[in-house]
Amino acid sequence: MVNTLRASWPGEQLCHSCFYSAMRTHGTCPRCRHDGVLPGRANRTDPRPVCLGCAGIEGNYACSTCGTEGEIFRKGQCARCVVRDDLSVLMVRDAVDPVVMSTIVTILCDVDRPESIYTWKRSPKVQDLLTGLASGRIPLTHEGLDELGGGRLVGHLRSVLEHHGLLPIRDEHLARFESWLATKLDAIPQRSVRGPVEQFATWHHLNRLRRNSSPGQASDGPVRSAKQEITETIKFLTWLEQTHHRSAATCNQQDVDEYLVSGPTTRHLIRTFFVWAKANKINKTVQIGHRQAKTTPTLTQDQRLAWLKELLRGDADTLPYRLAGTLLLLYAQPLVRVAGLPTTAIVVTPHELRIALGKEPAPLPEPFADMIRRHLNDRPNLRTAGGSIENPWLFPGYHAGKHLDPQSIMLRLRKLGINLLGARNAAIQNLAAEVPPPLVAELLGYSYQVAHRHAEIAAQPWSQYAT
Repeated sequence: MVNTLRASWPGEQLCHSCFYSAMRTHGTCPRCRHDGVLPGRANRTDPRPVCLGCAGIEGNYACSTCGTEGEIFRKGQCARCVVRDDLSVLMVRDAVDPVVMSTIVTILCDVDRPESIYTWKRSPKVQDLLTGLASGRIPLTHEGLDELGGGRLVGHLRSVLEHHGLLPIRDEHLARFESWLATKLDAIPQRSVRGPVEQFATWHHLNRLRRNSSPGQASDGPVRSAKQEITETIKFLTWLEQTHHRSAATCNQQDVDEYLVSGPTTRHLIRTFFVWAKANKINKTVQIGHRQAKTTPTLTQDQRLAWLKELLRGDADTLPYRLAGTLLLLYAQPLVRVAGLPTTAIVVTPHELRIALGKEPAPLPEPFADMIRRHLNDRPNLRTAGGSIENPWLFPGYHAGKHLDPQSIMLRLRKLGINLLGARNAAIQNLAAEVPPPLVAELLGYSYQVAHRHAEIAAQPWSQYAT
């Protein structure tokens, strides 16, 4: 699509993108101190933005309804007033509960960029969603929204409603897992397979996920692991029933050994099922040892330092993703943990910045500390929720009140070419070689056992540290 001419101003020809950027620049004019939109430039040698009058821009750019200066969107109104009028017609006029619907309209209109809501609400699916909520046809509950299926349209509204307390906050990964599990179990025709799988999935995985779930924290990793183990257990028990006509209770060691050596390494994920089966006296005879990886992925110190230099000083990606990658390479932080860091993890002291990852805040060296300061002053994705409720996360996500999805960070860093597991191993091994492992564990939030193991790999046994 060609970016055609949008406006002709004194000394300037603006395309659509430049016009939109200019009309979204607000502040105090450095010449006349007018407080409003600053779309112009003082002159060719002075790049400071100035108001309409000082720039010699003619025309009326004040909203006929609220008086706010900026782009006129429709019939003399700004985008915010247009959105408010349109949403009021959709949601308030004939609403079963006009007070609640008015609250939702206010929230949606208070976002930093109401133009995005205008575009969002133009979708016929969104209009049906909003009118359904207003009429009561769609209950204003998680279950009511679940009936509409997934997708970004429903997900965006759900996150906004959660953020403002109109819906209780829930763990979306856990909710999707519960739905996935029900579908998975319904697809198992054999009773001898479904019974033990359902017990294992419910008593071991589902109960653990529910117990460990907390609002705002990512459970994506544990859910993925649970799905893999359940899926592999279904495959094994189905094979066992079809090949040997045996069940989980009558399975023997030879059956398991035959299955493990005749397929991919993912089959070893059935080990968790048999550990659970033994504890619950379903099968006490089968033993599956831990599978040891033949190699441990790692980066050389030169590779690690090269990536740190690229992320700290290069333009490999946007600032939030560069910061996340640096936390991986510098402090060996799993990206699931990085994504869920709150802003309160950054500790400001009179002389330096520190970051709370373990028992004691770790110092942030320059230039990384300066990057963190810039990020805190201009975090992205704060304009999605409306209202005055702040996003508490260091890396705000695309949904209101949520942090970045760890998977999106992983994909971005993998696309750059960073070996994520190798980077984390290299970081903790280099730290354990320079700092006593107990201190590494306490600073980075690792267990002493993990720090000890990496110290041994780095040829710095924990026993050399004087306690």
